[in-house]
Amino acid sequence: MVFDPSRPHHVDPARRRGRGAASARPGRFDAVREAVDDGWGMAETDAPPLRTIVTEERARSAIVRNTSPDVPFDRALNPYRGCEHGCIYCFARPTHAYLGHSPGLDFETKLVARPNIAEVLARELARSRYRPAPLALGTATDPYQPVERARGLTRACLEVLEAAGHPVGVVTKGTLVERDADILARMAARGIARVAISLTTLDADLSRRMEPRGPSPARRLATIRRLAAAGVEVRVMLAPVVPGLTDHEIDAILEAAAGAGAVAASWVMLRLPREVAPLWREWLAEHRPDRAGRVMARLREMHGGQDYRADWGRRMRGEGVHAELTAQRFAAAARRAGLAERLPPLRTDRFAPLTAGPAQMRLL
Repeated sequence: MVFDPSRPHHVDPARRRGRGAASARPGRFDAVREAVDDGWGMAETDAPPLRTIVTEERARSAIVRNTSPDVPFDRALNPYRGCEHGCIYCFARPTHAYLGHSPGLDFETKLVARPNIAEVLARELARSRYRPAPLALGTATDPYQPVERARGLTRACLEVLEAAGHPVGVVTKGTLVERDADILARMAARGIARVAISLTTLDADLSRRMEPRGPSPARRLATIRRLAAAGVEVRVMLAPVVPGLTDHEIDAILEAAAGAGAVAASWVMLRLPREVAPLWREWLAEHRPDRAGRVMARLREMHGGQDYRADWGRRMRGEGVHAELTAQRFAAAARRAGLAERLPPLRTDRFAPLTAGPAQMRLL
């Protein structure tokens, strides 16, 4: 896609180098935004590169509940809003529209940290009516994106969960999870923690374009290897599988993950909810124009002629011939690699309600 300055939401490639989205397309709650001459006379191409900005919000609650029949958990925890990894396919991009930001470039450049989230989590686990069940850490945005290195909010939450004996499943593609292998290994030994690593492709060039600030495929395999060596059960997640672009890699990805020490595997078909669909089409036009027609035709075939349908029971895998063939291929490849689809449930009998704050718990 050639940069067109007449399109007000598109951003020059020189400014967005290392970013996933091609535009700052407004969210569905925004009024129409217009390019305005502010008198400085600075052209788009003269503007500085996009920098990552982190603001803070005080969390009023930590645990988010859901009733979706399509996911194996009913509660989740996210220390950050937005994600610097910039994965163009991320289904969580539309959540930035609620903040008045663009699900496009704003999602990956305007991040929100929740500095008190561990304290709030401790309070919620201490409530007399609280009943434990596996908690998913990092379902909307990656808990081990680069900002975590300085902020340490994910580690603080893990400290609370370990002190409470609360089960947790971590979902990430970030290699910073290795920093917390000490906590995760102790929790895994008690049957209350495991990690899922997202691995979408083994093609380093494709990964760099599709997940611009995420770790390379080889580096993610190294993370699986290191966590497994520490005694942490690891699931590899092909999330998403992109029809016509990455689906031919299913066998190779699962074989590589199993060789690195993964014990289980799962997959999700590419999902394009709300603002993600036009952002994805822009990405295809710029980075894979030769595949764009085929990819979109396959997706629409699986969603009744639409880019995406959010029907329960179908949104994660699609339906139709190609969806069924992908499921069959995945299942066969997982069996050959010795990867389980399901693992024993995490234990909940280790849970003990908290009575101290996070600072005190670190002294226990």
